Amino acid sequence: MTGRPANRSATIYDIARECGVAPSTVSRAFSRPGRVSQATGERIRAAAARLGYRTDPPARAVPAGRSATVALLVSDVTNPVYFDVIRGVEVTAAGAGLTTLLADTRESSRFERQALDWAVPAAEALVLGSPRLPDSAIRAVARQRPTVVLNRDVVDVPSIVTDNTRGMHRALEHLRDLGHDTVTYLAGPEASWADGMRWRAIREAGAALGVRVRRIGPGRPTVAGGVAAVAELRRAPTTAVVAYNDLLAIGLMRGLARVGVVVPGDLSVVGFDNIFGSDFCTPALTTVAAPLRSLGTRAVEHLVAQLGGAPARTGNAMVLPVRLVVRDSTAQRRRKRTSPAWGTTRVSGSSAQPSRSTSAGSR
Repeated sequence: MTGRPANRSATIYDIARECGVAPSTVSRAFSRPGRVSQATGERIRAAAARLGYRTDPPARAVPAGRSATVALLVSDVTNPVYFDVIRGVEVTAAGAGLTTLLADTRESSRFERQALDWAVPAAEALVLGSPRLPDSAIRAVARQRPTVVLNRDVVDVPSIVTDNTRGMHRALEHLRDLGHDTVTYLAGPEASWADGMRWRAIREAGAALGVRVRRIGPGRPTVAGGVAAVAELRRAPTTAVVAYNDLLAIGLMRGLARVGVVVPGDLSVVGFDNIFGSDFCTPALTTVAAPLRSLGTRAVEHLVAQLGGAPARTGNAMVLPVRLVVRDSTAQRRRKRTSPAWGTTRVSGSSAQPSRSTSAGSR
């Protein structure tokens, strides 16, 4: 008998008295089971079950006087690419007994720095979504709090990225199979790690597939950024575009429609991410689908493990698979005929490809 009042929940001190061990030993048995002997661990867990002790790994790792929270910083909370990322973080964190704090850094390294100055003292762990700060600054933060970086590979910091290489190769392969031999890459923010990776990947894919690739930008990764890119694109007409993200692609299609350029009749367009709404636009957007919710889920799973005593996974970035979703914004390249609005190729008689989804490695 422990003498514990019936209306009070069991604590590690009750278990320690029951087993005749120190409270710190009980704590290690739950948070770092490898640090206690098997027999002691089994005795402690049996006593916990008898006393009705409820374990909460994240809460046990939180120092007294601090709340069990994970801070999520995203580069633009209005970008639908983060809808599923946020949901993945929030649901997984809640399941582990953690509260999620959300900060919007507005595509600004200055606001990101300010957000981190707030988040590091307030939260027990951090998820950085597409950060713009230098690697050295991110490593400094990771030394203070368990940290996971999304959509960027930072040396010595746990990182989770989508398979940009396979995604861009599959997008270019799809366009090549439709007869497009010159493709323009519509770039995103200059400070974006993912933009640099996607540009490098599409250049390498072009060399391998015999497709000429060129680039315009950088630009803001928004619908307005896509509309603004129309003027530059019209100065160097092409038959196909791969955009840094879906918002740029949707904005580009909107701007092209205003000047009488037909998608996919005059120009095929491919996006990246498969955000909510990418199939609502006209035409529905062909895009590389990224596992957005899994990004958030995997990040929190890793942080929960760290809070429970596991080492940080700081080797190569975890790479999540992508797939190509083919919709109505891409079609067979048409035979040459001058289009007054575009000054490039167009004939009647071809139709867009039916909507379908394929794996990143399939044809």
